[in-house]
Amino acid sequence: MMVEAPVMHHYSDFWGNSSSACRGTADREASGCFAHPHDDCASSSYVLIIVNCRLPDFTASLWTKARLHVCADGGANRLYHELPKLFQSEDASTVRERFIPDAIIGDLDSIDPDVREFYTCKGTTVLDKSDDQDTTDLHKCVAFIESSTPDLRSPNLKLIVVGALGGRFDHELANINVLYSFPSLRIVLLSDSTMLLLLPRGFRHEIKVNSSIEGPHCGLIPVGAPSETTTTTGLKWNLDRTAMAFGSLISTCNLVQSQIVTVCSDADLLWTITIHEAKYS
Repeated sequence: MMVEAPVMHHYSDFWGNSSSACRGTADREASGCFAHPHDDCASSSYVLIIVNCRLPDFTASLWTKARLHVCADGGANRLYHELPKLFQSEDASTVRERFIPDAIIGDLDSIDPDVREFYTCKGTTVLDKSDDQDTTDLHKCVAFIESSTPDLRSPNLKLIVVGALGGRFDHELANINVLYSFPSLRIVLLSDSTMLLLLPRGFRHEIKVNSSIEGPHCGLIPVGAPSETTTTTGLKWNLDRTAMAFGSLISTCNLVQSQIVTVCSDADLLWTITIHEAKYS
């Protein structure tokens, strides 16, 4: 008798109301939920991680509801220099005072000395992990969060990483590798135009699409290992026990056609979906 796979729910409520996500709005709000079955969205804990790539226009919106704010090394430069530009009616120094990270973690070879001094004087914890040259700064941040924040209870812990996509390709691949290094954590990679997360094998995934902000273009990518069988619903070109592998078929340039997309696969898959840039222009 075949055992039915447990259901894993995914719901990107962290956008908040689209009207509050507009660039430069001071009273932004955001919340998020990539929840296990029966998780209470209100009880979820959010960590915002800023990496060293151009900040999405909605970064300040995501900051509001995060319980912990971490910069991965040079991500602190992005926070210091780029975030004030999203609040053009305010003085840059005023904006910087409002967005102070809890921690800056990495090998610290990218952070500017004046930026480091500014945040150190504001009480930010700076952790030098330069003794570890085998992992990226993002990996170091996630490992620290996983081991040092027991009050942020897993599986209700969600890590939202901004600036994770759209820069150097090797950096993008390294960020994706972090998803596979911590498959039990809910980690979401974001750029201005794309959201990316891991769908671990062994589950029936139900993805609730926030169509006011996400889609319609999407993809399911078997990175790391081929899939011998993947089945979906809710897409224009659904898969029906379809095999996928690099060098063969992969599901790119697909389209969401339902508010709920289901995915069941024998392999870990990346789920990617577009973000409407117009919502933040």
